[in-house]
Amino acid sequence: MIESKEHRIRPFIKWAGGKRWMIDHHSDLFDVDFDRLVEPFLGSGAVFFGLAPKRALLADSNPQLIETYMALRDDWKSVRRNLIRHQQNHCTDYYYRMRSFTGRTPATRAARFIYLNRTCWNGLYRVNQKGHFNVPIGTRDTVLFDSDDFESVSRRLSGVKIATANYSETMKKTRKGDFVFVDPPYTVKHNTNGFIKYNESLFSWEDQEKLRDAVSEAVCRGAKVLVTNAYHKSVLKLYRNMGTIRRLSRMSSIAGASKSRGQFDEMVVQCFG
Repeated sequence: MIESKEHRIRPFIKWAGGKRWMIDHHSDLFDVDFDRLVEPFLGSGAVFFGLAPKRALLADSNPQLIETYMALRDDWKSVRRNLIRHQQNHCTDYYYRMRSFTGRTPATRAARFIYLNRTCWNGLYRVNQKGHFNVPIGTRDTVLFDSDDFESVSRRLSGVKIATANYSETMKKTRKGDFVFVDPPYTVKHNTNGFIKYNESLFSWEDQEKLRDAVSEAVCRGAKVLVTNAYHKSVLKLYRNMGTIRRLSRMSSIAGASKSRGQFDEMVVQCFG
């Protein structure tokens, strides 16, 4: 059951393909009884914060992202102090200095991650072949928001399992009683789009096939799985007979020019055994 908007914690980062819109407009998809939430592609954590489960396994293959979650859980005050410093110093030159900076502690690295996410172009996470963040500065100057509640984020993350792991490792740990929210980078067969790059590597069509098999195995173990992906004939065929398929529409905010942004269809598969 999704928490009311009055009590819901907002994700503290913006993430390509984030599912806040799905939580807000399609809450019926998450009306599921479960003992533990599992997210193998954590991203902004919109589903985790929306459902506020007592037990969860949150994983992602992006180590900087996962370290940021852990730092907020373990030392949110230090993260906030560093963000205040970033807010005071923010300008173009400072942004590019911080983009090349690594940080000595988990808290400083987490604050840098959040700072860059909030001030870079469209909140995009992208790295070069060496694994260095290379997104240019954006137009937004705000580093700290009135809505930020890192203490509540820390409390909510307390007691849940957070891990740097690929989807295959995480899916193998699913079991009966789990609700698994699977939100991979969107890749379609014989085509590419803006969501296929994930960290330093491509999430290939072969990965999509392996993920489908992992979903099938999780369902056989008794887990309830909700899968999102591109609404494309190749993906529809991939998940044929896996469960109930729904078509949802959303607005994209990733394109550089506002006139290039538009409505896109996404596929949701409810695999509840």
